[in-house]
Amino acid sequence: MKWTSAISDAPSFTDAVTDVCNQMIHGMEGRQIDFAIVFVSSHHAESYNLAPGLFDEALSPSALLGCSAAGVIGSGREVEGRPAVAACAASMPDVGIHTFEIERSDVPDMDAPPEAWKQLIGAPTENCPAMVLLPDPFSIPAGDLISGLDYAYPDTVKVGGLVSGGNAPGSNALFKDGKVSAAGVVGAAFTGNLTVDAVVAQGCKPVGRPIVITGSNRNVIHTLDGDPPLEILRALFEKADDAERRLISSSLQIGILMDPLNDSFTAGDFLMRNVIGVDEKDGSMAIGELIQEGQVVQFHVRDATSADEELRVTLERYADSLEGGQPVSALLFECLGRGQYLFGTPDHDTEVFRSTVAPIPLTGFFCNGEIGPVGGTTFLHGYTSSFALFRSS
Repeated sequence: MKWTSAISDAPSFTDAVTDVCNQMIHGMEGRQIDFAIVFVSSHHAESYNLAPGLFDEALSPSALLGCSAAGVIGSGREVEGRPAVAACAASMPDVGIHTFEIERSDVPDMDAPPEAWKQLIGAPTENCPAMVLLPDPFSIPAGDLISGLDYAYPDTVKVGGLVSGGNAPGSNALFKDGKVSAAGVVGAAFTGNLTVDAVVAQGCKPVGRPIVITGSNRNVIHTLDGDPPLEILRALFEKADDAERRLISSSLQIGILMDPLNDSFTAGDFLMRNVIGVDEKDGSMAIGELIQEGQVVQFHVRDATSADEELRVTLERYADSLEGGQPVSALLFECLGRGQYLFGTPDHDTEVFRSTVAPIPLTGFFCNGEIGPVGGTTFLHGYTSSFALFRSS
């Protein structure tokens, strides 16, 4: 299996595509391109319709996927705020690649059997190690889509990101093979001799201790270890230093432990969700996720320092866990709220990845929401970097 990654910030769209294609042709060293994925910054919006044709003419990939983006990632570089095109190409012997496109009206009812989802995707539910999803946020119920695919493809790793670059319905672009659309979702399901690891870095650090939900209703927590959440939060605030108090006031999150059998907690074991509000009368707390009594939660905060630390720890833990083949390439779906906006410098997440895991081809884009698993279930995240790492089985 051979991958290569390329990026160009040439102001001209055709020049940028030519540059990217030449880089990838050189990197593939004469191999047939089985799969290509392309990300085009919104500065080239007038040229979206040209993208699949130009890449097909230059590369002749067997399958092509991609989308518009607010910022793009390629060859270990993150380009934000200016025109750019990024892409990767792969030769994948013994791997089947099933590209698909779904419109909103195609999404099965949540009570539909797995067979309905299998027909929609066009890939078998067995021996399907991974799926890449690129939904348009204005036209597809991404949460329902992810839940349905988890139900039908329980053993498949699902990663991706909500398409970005546009600010209104119809302003984004989705690429699948030779077609361009402005709504729905495009994706690729992989079958055969392939392993894909998902690493989700949610950018938060814990404050306080893990604690059990003892009273709840849907997304409202009434008691934690018998006490109202507001009381516990006030106690945390009183014990915190000035810096931590500012973070509690401005960037409070709550982490939900996703594996009830896990008795050794790290940041990557919690699903991060927003604290929506607190009722001053009874001390209850509304959060951005359905919860139930008995679940373990922990308060977290998010800033550049905690995001950097959590990313390093998460990637180091993944690198230390590798016992089989090393990854040969990776895709990165990074939140628009990260990058230079959060860290103040370019290439933060890509540099940490390359120094911690490996300097392998890394390609992706800045998303309106990131898709990746936590505790064996796939979720739509925010402020997250979701990595998909490809290696031979």
